[in-house]
Order: sequence, then structure tokens, then C-alpha cells
Amino acid sequence: MSEKRQFKTEVQKLLDLVIHSLYSNKEIFLRELISNASDAIDRARFEALKDEGVLENDAEWKIKITADKDAKTLTITDNGIGMSAEEVEANIGTIASSGTKRFLEQLQSNKENLPPELIGQFGVGFYAAFMVADEVTVITRRAGDAASASKWQSKGDGFYTIEPCTREKRGTDVILHLGAEHEEFLDEWKIRKTVTHFSDFVEHPICMDIRREEPKRDKDGKVIEGEEPTVTITEETLNSRKAIWQRPKNEIKPEDYAEFYKHISHDFQEPLETIHWKVEGQTEFSALLYLPKKPLFEMFMPDQRERGVQLYVRRVFITDKCEELVPSYLRFLRGVVDSSDLPLNVSRELLQEARTLKMIQKNLVKKVLDTLADMKEKNAENYAEFWKSFGMIVKEGIHTDFENAERIQDLMLFDSSKTDEGKKTTLAEYVTRMPESQKEIYYITAENRKAAMNAPQLEAFNSKGFEVLFFTDPIDEWVAQDVTSYKDKKLRSIAKGDVDLDSEDEKKEHEENRKEATKENEGLLAAIKELLGEKVKEVRLSKRLTESACCLVSDEWGMGINMEKIMKAMNQDVPPARRIFEVNGDHPLIATMRKLHAKDAKHPKLADYTAMLYDEALLTAQLPLEDPLAFAKRVSALMVAEGTALTE
Repeated sequence: MSEKRQFKTEVQKLLDLVIHSLYSNKEIFLRELISNASDAIDRARFEALKDEGVLENDAEWKIKITADKDAKTLTITDNGIGMSAEEVEANIGTIASSGTKRFLEQLQSNKENLPPELIGQFGVGFYAAFMVADEVTVITRRAGDAASASKWQSKGDGFYTIEPCTREKRGTDVILHLGAEHEEFLDEWKIRKTVTHFSDFVEHPICMDIRREEPKRDKDGKVIEGEEPTVTITEETLNSRKAIWQRPKNEIKPEDYAEFYKHISHDFQEPLETIHWKVEGQTEFSALLYLPKKPLFEMFMPDQRERGVQLYVRRVFITDKCEELVPSYLRFLRGVVDSSDLPLNVSRELLQEARTLKMIQKNLVKKVLDTLADMKEKNAENYAEFWKSFGMIVKEGIHTDFENAERIQDLMLFDSSKTDEGKKTTLAEYVTRMPESQKEIYYITAENRKAAMNAPQLEAFNSKGFEVLFFTDPIDEWVAQDVTSYKDKKLRSIAKGDVDLDSEDEKKEHEENRKEATKENEGLLAAIKELLGEKVKEVRLSKRLTESACCLVSDEWGMGINMEKIMKAMNQDVPPARRIFEVNGDHPLIATMRKLHAKDAKHPKLADYTAMLYDEALLTAQLPLEDPLAFAKRVSALMVAEGTALTE
């Protein structure tokens, strides 16, 4: 006899949560029900090891999906362990574990920290059926109990009924009476697609009766009009059951790895590198990861950008959007991580899940960084290709992954003043080439290699034989703020602050000359500062110029020129920068201006020359001129004067 009962308060809250907000993808209901069916079979297999009577002469484990379009029902059947009436009440009608209360409390108090999509994927299981069903019926019989079965039924309205029934064999039928808006889940194509996407690698076969109609034909193969078609019904297995990541590496061919990569990445190329390993110990998981050769198209699509490594739990697909699994700076990775430890039910504490994910992530990051380090040492050509495609992304880890920042530093590649075009160097290689007199690692940020090579600030370093690294990726501006030293060597920008490249002996040797030069140019520098006014913070003699007449540099802790350009390109409100204007006292143009100033401190040409010098410094810094027309007129006037002098 049927008895109407009411859900426990916690279960009703959970049910409301599932139906209305927890899942964003309703297809997940089928994954959850298949996962439950798979677990039930696993339990039956385990109990059969101790008691063969559990098998009931049926050892062909199987999950079956049946779609009835007339009745508008979708049934998921398994021949697993089944449930007794008491177990139905305990597992569906109530959830006695305090874990559910804790789950709901944490969800309500930490909505921003516990993404609903991820929480749902770890396991409200059976209740997900109510996302698509107006009513759910469960018919189940416990293995080894042939005398009775139970029928559970609910419309998800806060009440359910349980009554005795009959079922020929052990196992469970979950019957979903689909709502009108969800009848697409009765279509063969939709069921195939959902099973392939979420449950393709479930160990047990997921079967379905496939109905086909073939028109009758005559001996010539023409369709006979008016004849009823021949109907065939064939049971087909919908899932591949081929979990390549669970197989031993020595059984897998390179072409098998490549085929699976193309399947999960939709890339037409083969991967650059394959990483396949299994971890046992504090946590257990298998992983098959790939390094693509080039950035995948989806990385440039906002709605696809977060997709990456797929997370499975015991071969059941969970998600491909799990920030807790793969840090953002490794988002180019594709592949699978399959955990044996992560739970699929809410009775486990979420903190336990978080710890497990963190342990998996730590192992994963270590393995990937080890692989990259090994590739850098043993296959420089492949590593250069990888770095060209993904180096800028990896550098993000310098700022976001403090624990592995030093390892990432060792992976970084840069152009430099001593590398040929197309060749790069590491920080470690740079340090080994440093002369004994060089105490710091020098770098310059620029838009590209050519701009760095032509920077006037480089001149004194070249003359001294000091190598300068070229930071040419936009992110290098932020990297420079985080990487302040390497192997006890301080990193210094050659375009910031003051520089002094002389050794102690050279300082003594040049001290008198510098005092004399400072005194000799004192008046001219003051005049230039007066003419430029607030455009510059200071005017001084340069220790970094040997060929150019002038350059602009930033304060030691001020915003660099390249950073300012990047920020403006990002439409950021950047306050006007007042930079230091350095002039080369040994340059013929400065010598001419010095003589002109000595002759007449208010000579009008001084203003023209100063303006042209400042514009020259802006151009070499690849900054926009303040008045291009005035600059053009000055150049024209200079050319006329020069031409006149030549022709007289």
C-alpha cells in the first residue's frame, strides 16, 4: 500500500537548489544518473567477490537507457546492487548526514567562493533528475532479496510515496516523466551526444535499443510503394569505454595519443608534447596532458577561454572549467585528469574536496614544470617553439604562483643585446656570461627587439661589453616588478634612475673629468631646464650615452616609458610623467650649444635646438611628438640653412 511522506527539510532545500539554481547545464542530470548506476554496479561486483549469490546468474554488467516518446518517459536501468525499502528511504527520502547541512550552510554563506557549477558537479546526483522531470519514479530491488522490491515516486513538490512492488531481477529503474520543454532528451541524437560528452569513458557499457526502418525494395533495388517498412531494433553501446589515460603507457602507440589529443582539443595538428603519468599515495589520480604546438582557436573566444583540462572522477566527466585543477598560467594545457579520491556525493565535506584538488594541482604543476625544464635542456628547438606560443602566458605564474616563481624564472627566454635575431637566452645563461666586473643583471623594456637594439640607453652598456636583456612582451613590465633579483643578482632597468658602470679604479680615474664636465655644462643644463620647464623633471649629463645626443629616462621607482604606452593602449588614465632629460656632454651638438650659450645665454637658436633635442628624445623613445608641425618646420629650416651654407 502506498504511503505519502514528506521530505526532510534539508533534502527539500537541496532539491529546490538543484531545480532552480545549482546546475547551469541541464544535460548533467543524465551524467549523474549514469554515475549512480555505475556506482551501483561497482558495489554489486564488490559484494559478489564475497557472495556469488549476488550475481543471480547475471554477470553481464550493463546500464540501459530507454526512451518512450509516447509515454514521454526516459528510463535509466542498471543491474547493480539495488536498494531495499529501508535503503530507499535512507538514500532518497532523507539524508541523515550532517554533511548536507554543512553543504547548504557553506553554499549560502560563501556563494562567491563556492561556484555553483563546480559544487553541483560534485554530487547532488539523483536529485538532478528533477531539473527535467515533472515526476520521477524509482523501481528497485536489492541483490539477494528476491522476495520484495520497492517503488518510490515524487513530483519534487516536497512529498514522495514508497510502496512494495515486483521486479524480476536485482537493480534499479529510474523513470523520468519529462516536462514538455525537455522532450528533446527522448531523441536518439540528444541521448548519444550527452552520453558521449559526459560518460564516454564509463567502464560499464551504456546501451540503448536503436530502432531503424528500412523501406522494402524490389529485386532492382527500387522502393516498393505502399509496403510497410522493415523495422529492426538493435541494442547499441553508446559509450566508447576506452579510457586511454588508464591504460599502461607501453600499450599505447604515438598515433593513439595523437588521435585522443585531436578528439579533445579539436586541433588539426599533433601535440608538441604528451605527458602521461599516474600518481599513487596521499591522493590517487591518472593524468594525460598535452602541450599544443600553437594557441588553440578557443583561447581567443571569450566564452570558450576558460575551458581546459577535463576533470573526471572514476571515468565520469565532471568539468572542463576547473580553476582549482589547473592554474591560469597553464590554461593552454589540454587533456584529462581522472581522480579516484574526489567524491560524487554531498555527504563528504567540501573542505576535503578542496584539499584533494589542491594536492592534485600541486602534482600537476610540478609535473608540467619538470617536463618544460627537461624539454628546455634536451630539445631546445621544441622548447623555443613552445615559448614563442605560450611563454607570455607562463610568465603570468611569476605573479600568481609564488611557490613556483623561481622555477618559472628558470624557464623564461629573452632576446638580448648579445643574441642573434631569432635566438633567445635564459637568466641562467646570462649570469654565466657576466664579466666579473658586472654586478647586476641589466634589462630594457621595449615594444620589440628592433626598438630595444636602437635604444640610446644601450650605448654605454655595449661599449662596456655588458649584456642587456630585452623585455619585449607587454607582460614583461609586470614581470620586472616581481623578479627583482635572480641568483643573488639584482635586476636593473637601464632606462631608469642613474647608472654608473665604472669600476672603483675607473671612478677615481674619471672623477676629475666628470667634475670638470659638470662645471663646464652647468649653465647650459640650467638653460635647457628653463626652456623645457615642466616637461621634464631634471636635466643632467648622461653616463649611459656614448653616441646619441640625448635620451629620456625614468626615476628609479617611476613608471617606465613602455609601461606608460601599454597603460594608455589599455585606455587607462595615466597621469603625465615628468622624466629626466639626459644629454651627452661629448656630443658635437651639445658642444655647439655650449659655445652658443657661452656667447649669448638668451640666443634664440638655443630654444630651437632644445626643442629639437627634446623631440629627438621623444622619437627615440617611440613617444608621440607634442607638436609635429613645429618639429617639421624646424627640420626644414635647418635643412635650408645647411643647404645655403653648402652652396655659398
